[in-house]
Amino acid sequence: MIVNGSATATGTAPPGQGKPLVDVQGLVKSFDGRVVLDNVDLRVWPGKILSILGQSGGGKTTLMRCINLLERPDRGTIDLAGETVFEGSRVVCRDLARLRRTVGMVFQRFHLFPHLTAVENVMLAQRGVSEDQALETAVRLLQRVHLAHRGLAYPEQMSGGEQQRVAIARALALQPKVLLFDEPTSALDPESTREVLRVMRELADDGMTMIIVTHEVPFARRVSDWTVFVDGGVIVEQGPPADVLERPVEARTRAFLTAFDEPAR
Repeated sequence: MIVNGSATATGTAPPGQGKPLVDVQGLVKSFDGRVVLDNVDLRVWPGKILSILGQSGGGKTTLMRCINLLERPDRGTIDLAGETVFEGSRVVCRDLARLRRTVGMVFQRFHLFPHLTAVENVMLAQRGVSEDQALETAVRLLQRVHLAHRGLAYPEQMSGGEQQRVAIARALALQPKVLLFDEPTSALDPESTREVLRVMRELADDGMTMIIVTHEVPFARRVSDWTVFVDGGVIVEQGPPADVLERPVEARTRAFLTAFDEPAR
């Protein structure tokens, strides 16, 4: 994968196989006249994992939401799985529901239906299949995220970590080609964070293509093929995790990592 537009970009990156699964070029997004994303380029190849780090308000979440068109960019080009879905300043994808099956998203706050059990939440995500098939898939996916024993629990009966794992199972039920994670552990306690990161590590081991916005620097270091540091709507630094997280070149990246390492007072 390769991300262009960085102050330290060298034009090299881990080799990809075939065409990139996600190809974003010249992405610009503003809110109320304030530029949030400024000419961002990003490419991710199948089976690769890209982690995006940066300060709050730096544009990370907006980038994720633009990729699957939950936010409409001002201009740029977005190709997903070989299909152009946004070009110039307009959405060219005619089937946004199909797009969001291709690019699944796991949010910070779970977004489960409170009146449905875990298994029902996962079943509801499946369209065009029989109830028996949806149930079979939901049970299998809850097993995959280590929650087979909680299938009949309602969200209010589950911990935050359990709810987030149900949300991951629901995203997987769509059989996405790439998963987007937006700060998936930011609302969780340390034990729940470990549970969710365990599942994400297993997905990485299984070859799932993922783009992860995270503040979990050790996790990003372990699982990522490529790491991006975003600040002020631009890509400040990019590269293999060992370079960006261990030997950062840019002052803004170093300041961010130093603040992360400082003990809480």
